[in-house]
Amino acid sequence: MIRLSRTLRFAAALSVAALAATACSGGGREKTDDTSSGGGNAAGSSGYTIAFITHETPGDTFWDKVKNGAEQAAKDTGVTIKYSNDPEAPKQAVLIQNAVDSKVSGIATTLVTPDALAGSVKAATEAGIPVVGFNSGINDYQRLGALMYFGSDETLAGTAAGKRIADAGGKHPLCVIQQTGSVALEARCAGVKTSAPSAENIQVNGADDAAVTSTLQAKLAQDKSIDYIVTLGAPQAIDALKAIDQAGSKAKVVTFDLNSEAAQDIKDGKIEFSIDQQPYVQGYMAVTSLYLYLKNGNDIGGGKAVLTGPSFVDKDNIDKILPFTKNNTR
Repeated sequence: MIRLSRTLRFAAALSVAALAATACSGGGREKTDDTSSGGGNAAGSSGYTIAFITHETPGDTFWDKVKNGAEQAAKDTGVTIKYSNDPEAPKQAVLIQNAVDSKVSGIATTLVTPDALAGSVKAATEAGIPVVGFNSGINDYQRLGALMYFGSDETLAGTAAGKRIADAGGKHPLCVIQQTGSVALEARCAGVKTSAPSAENIQVNGADDAAVTSTLQAKLAQDKSIDYIVTLGAPQAIDALKAIDQAGSKAKVVTFDLNSEAAQDIKDGKIEFSIDQQPYVQGYMAVTSLYLYLKNGNDIGGGKAVLTGPSFVDKDNIDKILPFTKNNTR
C-alpha cells in the first residue's frame, strides 16, 4: 500500500532534480529531423556538442517543455545542442547512429522502445560517447549502457493515480494509450490497474485529435459503466472532455502531464487532477548531467535513476503552477 499526501511528495526521490527549476500529448509543431541550438561554441562556451534525441510525435506540445529545458541548460553550460526526433523506433535508432557517426561529445535520448534502440546505443558506448537516458526507459537504461537517467517512475505514477481514483469511488477507469509500443505509457496503465483492478485500456492515435475524440465517444456510448477516463497526455484530456460531452457521459477526466489548456481545466473543475513528471527538468538535467560528466567526471544519481515525478497537480496547487504552464516550462 502506498501512502500518499494530496501533493504526492516524493522528497527523497526528487532530491537531485530539485536543484533544477521545476514522461506525452498532441498540439502543433511539425516534426523536426535535426535542429541546432545552445552554446554555439561562442566565446566562453564549453565546446561540447550534445545530440538530444526524442521520440516526439509531430505536433506534440509536451516536447516543447522538454526542449525548453534542454535549451536553457545549453545556455547555462555553453553546450551546443543538436535536436532531432522521430516517433518510429527504427528511425530514432538511425538518429542515434547518425549522432555517433558525427562524433558528438554526448548523447541524451529517450528510450521508449529499448530493444529497438539497443544496437545504436551500444554503438555510442563502444565509440566512447557517453549516453544519458530521459523520459522513457527507466527499467532498461542501465541494460542498454546509459550512464544516468532522468524521468518519472511511471509504474508508481500509474499506481498513485489508480489509488486516488479508487479512493474517490471510481469503479471502471478507461486508460487511453496514444502511442503503440511505448513502455512508459504501458507502465502507467499497468499501474492504474494495480490500484483499480477494473481498469481497461484503449489504444488511440495520439497524432489525430479528432480520431481520439471519436474513438472515446464511441467507447463511452457503448459502455456506460466507464466512470473515469485516464489520459496519458494533456491534449488527449481535452479530446476526452469533448468525447464525454458528445456521448452524454458522466465520466470524470484524469490526465498525465500538463499544458496551459489542461491546467486551466483543472482550475475550472473540468479535469480532476494531473500527474506531472516535470518534462522541463528532464530536458534540463539530461543536458546538464552530460556537461558535468564531460567537464568534471560527475555521476548524478549514485547509480540510480533520478526521479522528476510523479506529483499531483489539482485544485489545491493549480494557482501556483498555472503561470508556469503559460510559460511552457511546466
